[in-house]
Amino acid sequence: MSDTNQMQDEWTEMVEEMNAAVADSMEQNMKAQATFVESWADAVEDSIPKEEELSEGFQGYNRAYEEWVDAAEQMIARSTDAAQGEDVDPAEFRDIWLKSANEAFKHVMGTSAFAAANGQLVESMMEMQQDAQEMNQDAIAQMGFPTRGDMDEVAERLVELERRQHAVEEKLDRIIEQLE
Repeated sequence: MSDTNQMQDEWTEMVEEMNAAVADSMEQNMKAQATFVESWADAVEDSIPKEEELSEGFQGYNRAYEEWVDAAEQMIARSTDAAQGEDVDPAEFRDIWLKSANEAFKHVMGTSAFAAANGQLVESMMEMQQDAQEMNQDAIAQMGFPTRGDMDEVAERLVELERRQHAVEEKLDRIIEQLE
């Protein structure tokens, strides 16, 4: 009788662990999906892509969603297998979600809409960098230090002085040759 109770307790414990693993995996997947959708929305928020890019972007997102649905179905199937007594490694659940996430990201990131959004993001970042450099130069000038423009002007003048000095030296050499 105690063997039956022990087996039942072990079975209950295993099912509880599997349920916890499935719940954790699903929670992590939902968080990953939410984070992904938020970052994707942020990337395209300020852009209005062309209709074909938008359509392709939605198709990529739909394919990504299908990947996640397939992963959920696989999780349910493997959970059922475990509940029916099959030895299922908990790492298998992680692998299902990792594979589906990789495939989903490929579907979305391979679209021209994603590329356009990334291009606009890089352009915006470059503009911000330029603005920051201009503010930096203004701050340096207000503190009385030479700016990059000032240094460039000094460098140009030095190069011009060196060119003129070289020309004067050549003329002097010619004059000295003629006098000798």
